[in-house]
Amino acid sequence: MSDGRFQPGKSGNPSGRPAGSRNKSNVVAAEFAKEGSEIARVVIAKAKDGDMSAAALVLQRLSPPLRAAAEKIVFELNQQAPLTEQFKQIMAAVASGGIDPDIGNMLINCLKTGADLIATEELEKRLAVLEAKQL
Repeated sequence: MSDGRFQPGKSGNPSGRPAGSRNKSNVVAAEFAKEGSEIARVVIAKAKDGDMSAAALVLQRLSPPLRAAAEKIVFELNQQAPLTEQFKQIMAAVASGGIDPDIGNMLINCLKTGADLIATEELEKRLAVLEAKQL
């Protein structure tokens, strides 16, 4: 009677991939290693000849994509104020054009994350007090 285990020395899938065979991605990688330099030279030559698709491909590989860089802002936020008041300060700055709406959104998300951390810490403290009382 079988207990669902393979017998020692016998394959669980005797008709599976033969030992030593390579998967498709290894075959493609090996071919590219052999021909990659020549392919790159052909693409660069086509780009030089005016092929815009080839030029785009070359440029994508030569330089990283541009990312938006946020401007430095000067913004007074009363960190001693309650979080709801800080939220109102940020919204007022967005409404007056003092800060960009995307920056305002990022600041509000930061406030939310901070509020979540504070709530978690307070809950942990309260739980520890309750557990100590039960002992």
